[in-house]
Amino acid sequence: MHNRMDEDTVWVTVKYGWENPSADDWIAVFSPADFISGSCPNPSRYPGEPLLCTAPIKYQYANYSANYLHGGKGAIRFQLINQRSDFSFALLAGGLENPTLVAVSKQVAFKNPKAPVFPRLAQGKTHDEMTVTWTSGYDIGEAYPFVEWGVVASGGNPTRTPAGTLTFSRGSMCGEPARTVGWRDPGFIHTAFMRGLWPNKEYFYKIGHELSDGTVVWGKSYTFRAPPTPGQNSLQRIIVFGDMGKAERDGSNEFANYQPGSLNTTDKLVEDLDNYDIVFHIGDLPYANGYLSQWDQFTAQVAPISAKKPYMVASGNHERDWPNSGGFFDVKDSGGECGVPAETMYYYPAENRANFWYKVDYGMFRFYVADSEHDWREGTPQYKFIEECLSTVDRKHQPWLIFAAHWVLGYSSNSWYADQGSFEEPEGRESLQKLWRYRVDIAFFGHVHNYERTCPLYQSQCVTNERSNYSGTMNGIIFVVAGGSGSHLSSYTSAIPKWSVFRDKDYGFTKLTAFNHSSLLFEYKKSSEGKVYDSFTIHRDYRDVLGCVHDSCFPTTLAT
Repeated sequence: MHNRMDEDTVWVTVKYGWENPSADDWIAVFSPADFISGSCPNPSRYPGEPLLCTAPIKYQYANYSANYLHGGKGAIRFQLINQRSDFSFALLAGGLENPTLVAVSKQVAFKNPKAPVFPRLAQGKTHDEMTVTWTSGYDIGEAYPFVEWGVVASGGNPTRTPAGTLTFSRGSMCGEPARTVGWRDPGFIHTAFMRGLWPNKEYFYKIGHELSDGTVVWGKSYTFRAPPTPGQNSLQRIIVFGDMGKAERDGSNEFANYQPGSLNTTDKLVEDLDNYDIVFHIGDLPYANGYLSQWDQFTAQVAPISAKKPYMVASGNHERDWPNSGGFFDVKDSGGECGVPAETMYYYPAENRANFWYKVDYGMFRFYVADSEHDWREGTPQYKFIEECLSTVDRKHQPWLIFAAHWVLGYSSNSWYADQGSFEEPEGRESLQKLWRYRVDIAFFGHVHNYERTCPLYQSQCVTNERSNYSGTMNGIIFVVAGGSGSHLSSYTSAIPKWSVFRDKDYGFTKLTAFNHSSLLFEYKKSSEGKVYDSFTIHRDYRDVLGCVHDSCFPTTLAT
């Protein structure tokens, strides 16, 4: 094996061979390098996964190398990311069901396994605050974490701001595999707040750790543009999608390996970095499902985006759901994580990080990011927060009001929903119906792995026959399912409901562009080539927002 191990991501070549080659021999990557090769009862949720007491980071079949079955020798290239520990490679016979250890490589390690890596920006609680979160191997007793930052080309001295440090333990996990074979130490997660930013100015930043002898271990240097002032009139471009997941660039297999489109979407967004300002990933982030090493992998995958643009996240069923854990759905979709890694690895401006709901003011937009994994029904704390968020926005300066949640609380012609006798999450639409009177423009959802857009709707009825250019008084809300960014795709019901304007079973993401206070463009793009396959515009003036529709105004009277 050879390669420079002083970067945060490297490719290594593993050569191997033995005298009894078989088609089901496989090469596993372990980190830490010291692993338990004995068999363990694995969670029955993932049949066919290797039955080892230590879950490998990933694996490939030995015959991936062409000459292995004939000559007993092979070579495979693996991509490794810096994950705070050393690595080893093992050749195992007996397939995944009855693995027997044949040989183990020497251990390899990055030059500095503890180095700070994979920064992720997020807007803070106010528009003039940007947060940066990153992962390292340094506890606070070993080094002081900080971010050094300043205005690009200002000539002034940069500011150093200290960072807070969090981590979590195996005991924080709610069940298997997160508590058992899937557990891996997450290292330390640091967050620093860059405050008092000037709107739209370009800033540079660099994360670092100051060791006790005064030397500094630096991360890479990046730039970002500070958010606009709420209500500011400028070009503002926003990306929204859910359910992306992760995949191995080296072609390896991994646990919970069903997000074939994730790299397509990631790469298209990296390619297009100059053409948008902020990202909303509305739930189902890595689908680690209790295999903790995959959170590192996901932060590495999206780092080219999150290091330069605020990356706002929502909670999905694969982050949060676990029986008897206070969530709304009593299922095991998080693999025992019960929200802990998601709530620690990413910053978001919630009052209580365990309640994953918050608002974001971005120029002419207000976003309400809901937590569909906690109760949203009338009388709950979340319902009150939604109402507060939607009712307090000043629509003459922030005309574009957006709702986003993971589970479909609105409309989707997904076949699974149809089989349940409904086109929505039970009680979702009914509970939120009263809040749509605050004239939400668009409600985004993930969870269903495809794309669908409805007509502007009021109580299940289209309020116009128009399909692509909406103008005048707001009298309906457009529902968009944008869950096709990477995970295995979902089928539709064969019947097309009257409210379904456009649907596409492919990998893609959506984009909102506000040109000014009266003109908004929506686009749906396929990840494969980045072309627009569906779009609509909204044109309207402030008086159109004020105009009474349906149940939006109280009865009026003539002055006497």
